[in-house]
Amino acid sequence: MKFISWNVNGLRACLQKGFEEFFSAADADFFCLQETKLQEGQVDLALPGYEQFWCYAEKKGYSGTAIFAKEKPLSVTYGLGVEALDTEGRCITLEYPDFYLVNCYTPNAQDGLKRLDHRMAWDDAYRCHLMKLDKVKPVIACADYNVAHQEIDLKNPGPNRGNAGFSDEERAKFSMLLEAGFTDSFRYRYPDTVGAYSWWSYRFNARKNNAGWRIDYFLVSDRLKERIAETPIYHDVFGSDHCPVGLMIEV
Repeated sequence: MKFISWNVNGLRACLQKGFEEFFSAADADFFCLQETKLQEGQVDLALPGYEQFWCYAEKKGYSGTAIFAKEKPLSVTYGLGVEALDTEGRCITLEYPDFYLVNCYTPNAQDGLKRLDHRMAWDDAYRCHLMKLDKVKPVIACADYNVAHQEIDLKNPGPNRGNAGFSDEERAKFSMLLEAGFTDSFRYRYPDTVGAYSWWSYRFNARKNNAGWRIDYFLVSDRLKERIAETPIYHDVFGSDHCPVGLMIEV
């Protein structure tokens, strides 16, 4: 099965920059979006052959997630079941006979880590959500996790140590998530690959110079890791400050 995940940083803008062309060419079984920045009814997206699932933030033009799936799920859940965390449209869970698919847009800790407490609460609740699902059946979880886990996952680790996305606290929570029974699919396939990034600042010609961060991941339950076939990063696909990432896996 083929899965794609993409933080589109505003779907309406991305639609003007080749989204539908990439979507059609990718022909994924599941196509997950983060940061759609939409309210219900703001786009009419015709995707023949796909079921559409949208999770909207209460705040207009902010956050938001979506999943487009070729196969109808057994059940659909929005959010994490924590009222204080579920107003920003950040999580969708689809249940299938043999696995759960979870699409998430993790909160940014923001400059000066001013939203770090909220981020830590999210990370704990999200980890508990995946662990609960994993007790029932295997999990495939994609997200803009808003963290570069190891120094290999960003171009300039030294100057960014302690900044949002590379703070000790965020990195430790991601380690806890992996230790709870989940595998970073890209690093499983490519443990030593450098320069593999999924996000670049719009400033300083960062993308041209590949001064990026790998913050978009597919995680899988540990018992699925040997079924991972490929984990592409579509660095040549534009339309957002993130590029799409993929997972090919036998489920």
